[in-house]
Amino acid sequence: MTHGVILATTQSVCPECLRRITAWRVQRGSDVYLVKTCEEHGTFETIIWRGEPGHASWVRIKTPSPPETPLTVVGEGCPFDCGLCPEHRQQTCTALLEVTQRCNLACDFCFASANSDLADPDLATIEGWYRSVLRTGVTANVQISGGEPTVRDDLPAIVALGRDLGFGFIQVNTNGLRFAQDPDYVAALKAAGLGSVFLQFDGTDDAIYRALRGRALLAEKEAAIAACTKQDLGVILVPTLVPGVNVHAIGDIVRFALAHTPVVRGVHFQPVSYFGRYPAAPTDASRITLPEVIRALEVQTEGLVRVANFIPPGCENALCSFHGNFVQLEDGRLHAWTQHQPRTCCCKPKPAAEGAAEARSFVAHQWRAPELAPESKGPSLGGWDALLERAKTHVFCISGMAFQDAWTLDLERLRDCCIHTVAPDGRLIPFCAYNLTARDGKTLYRQVAAEG
Repeated sequence: MTHGVILATTQSVCPECLRRITAWRVQRGSDVYLVKTCEEHGTFETIIWRGEPGHASWVRIKTPSPPETPLTVVGEGCPFDCGLCPEHRQQTCTALLEVTQRCNLACDFCFASANSDLADPDLATIEGWYRSVLRTGVTANVQISGGEPTVRDDLPAIVALGRDLGFGFIQVNTNGLRFAQDPDYVAALKAAGLGSVFLQFDGTDDAIYRALRGRALLAEKEAAIAACTKQDLGVILVPTLVPGVNVHAIGDIVRFALAHTPVVRGVHFQPVSYFGRYPAAPTDASRITLPEVIRALEVQTEGLVRVANFIPPGCENALCSFHGNFVQLEDGRLHAWTQHQPRTCCCKPKPAAEGAAEARSFVAHQWRAPELAPESKGPSLGGWDALLERAKTHVFCISGMAFQDAWTLDLERLRDCCIHTVAPDGRLIPFCAYNLTARDGKTLYRQVAAEG
């Protein structure tokens, strides 16, 4: 074991062969590394946490909430029995349906390694996927993804099918190109019951898009937002953060989002992870960790939001994400609803099922476009009146999620995952396990999709 303080022993996989191996979270100063050794391929050390807010203040105890109806049994153990198995520690919060492997871009960074010539699943198959989610006993939120789902002309029918089956919140994950070009398509999705748009949005400068997506796209992103505004479709901006490319643009992205409220409901930052398609094997310099994003938010917005406004999740593992909830005031300032309280030894752990239910409810409500309500005529609450009125329409969320790749995978975190991809055979696979790739491209689960 290399130098440092061992914070925890866990398990991971070898980035070369994907064999399950022992791993340690090791603290060195204010940084935390995942350290692991494969008998065949040697030792790997990867940064997972840099600086404040400190790792110790962020972690929390969480009681497990296994799936009510597991779809697989325990055989080889995590991460090889996903489906979900009885040892998984969290219910499904979001079920992700990949309705195509085709795409109208060829990005350097792509979770799904999209642009396959595989045939799209038909509606009967997709109905089976929806029913697999229902069999878990939880009516999860649904995100329709790919590939690029808007290459399908029948996407409105896929949304309507899910709504007919009882899914109250359906979101589409898109690069926005078709939205920018085809307003009738956006209207059809709204009419079908689409609740929200998860819009790839990497910055406010076309140099960023050329670096990450291969060409200038900012005008098309703006046109897509305008099309959603016309249809009252809530939008979440989703930047992939890559050091040396767009980390400097974090503040500009937040300001852009605030300028487009209330249809833009927030920003969900995704520090780059290395699975699927990426241009080179990762180094620590090519990673940005969650606390770095949080600190950059305060610095780059010049204190519009502060580090203390961001808190750990109530659903997934604490080391996976952060979020802050705000109300945008008329003068442009943000009033924070959330405040980080460092963990103490007397805290009572929140039941995982309760956290999942709260997360599903928050996303389903706050990521939609607001419904305007008549102004309240009740007794005056002083300065709270204006704040509560603004909260009806101008709630704004900033969040971030650190997906795990073969270098950073921590099986304790994986067992707490609440974002599950529906595999072609109907199994529900934690997102990071489904997308996991070894350095040579070998996968655990995506080859099932290729063969199915």
